[in-house]
Amino acid sequence: MIIDTHAHIIVPEILRDAKPAEEWRPRVVWENGKQFVEYGPKRIGSALREFVTPETIMDEMKKSGADAVLLCPWVSLVRYEGTPEESLSACQVQNDALSALVKKYPKQVAALGMIPLQDVALAIKELERLMKSGLKGVEIGTHVNGVYPGDARFLSFWEACESLGVFVFIHPVEGGGRVELRDYYMWNVIGNPLETMVAAGHLILSGIMEAYPRLKIMLAHGGGALPYLRGRLDRGYKMRPEINKVISKPPMEYLKQFYFDTITHDPVVLKSLVDFVGADHVLLGSDYPFDMGNENPVELVRSANLGTENEKKILGGNASQLLNWEA
Repeated sequence: MIIDTHAHIIVPEILRDAKPAEEWRPRVVWENGKQFVEYGPKRIGSALREFVTPETIMDEMKKSGADAVLLCPWVSLVRYEGTPEESLSACQVQNDALSALVKKYPKQVAALGMIPLQDVALAIKELERLMKSGLKGVEIGTHVNGVYPGDARFLSFWEACESLGVFVFIHPVEGGGRVELRDYYMWNVIGNPLETMVAAGHLILSGIMEAYPRLKIMLAHGGGALPYLRGRLDRGYKMRPEINKVISKPPMEYLKQFYFDTITHDPVVLKSLVDFVGADHVLLGSDYPFDMGNENPVELVRSANLGTENEKKILGGNASQLLNWEA
């Protein structure tokens, strides 16, 4: 069974059409065969394939070679910029819709929910609720209004994730509006992997990965550039007291605790990642339906010459085991 673990949906229940008076809600329109997402002041044309209708999304999965999909919301709809109550309301609409979708298509669809992490106590309460509803875990942003995930305020969240066996997917959100990345689509092609790298580095160097070694965290886009900075991180641990007084092992050891999607766009890079972290820690992903995703993720894995057993793990075996899901 081939499982795509990085794919997004805007559930119909969150659309402006569902509650026209709530102006923050997104609209999704098609014009001349092209899809646009209207959200706040933005009109986004980067979602190339169907973003809303679950049955069409599942058909698109089949075209890409996947038998089943782990769906998660479009990360912008977590509403970190709102009040905790506004964020919770948006998260609950999506969590409930995804829970219903999982129940309707249990063999084809699993899902991750979202939580209002700007209020950790509220977030944990919703986390407990969504896990009971049949979701497999949560998608969180790389930071919450500029606060990265190794911050002490999130300790109780990570403790809850470990104790509940939550699968956590860390997905980029815009990195503080960096001016230098506004040109040439760099906010995405460079900024998104950069965001993932900073968030994961923060979790390692703050001691979170040491304190909670049973966490199941997947990093988007092959972990960004972090796997290729492992030597530099370990050098910092050796030379700098700011690092080696917080953690007890070289950072490389904690890096191997993460899970990584396959969205590297290059079979040589993918093979290097697998060689470093092991095939057990890499999962198939497409970043559906976005332009910077991969329409042929299965083909990428098979072109990397990883060996039959490693391919089986990456294409679906790892996801099935981590999510406790027999798709």
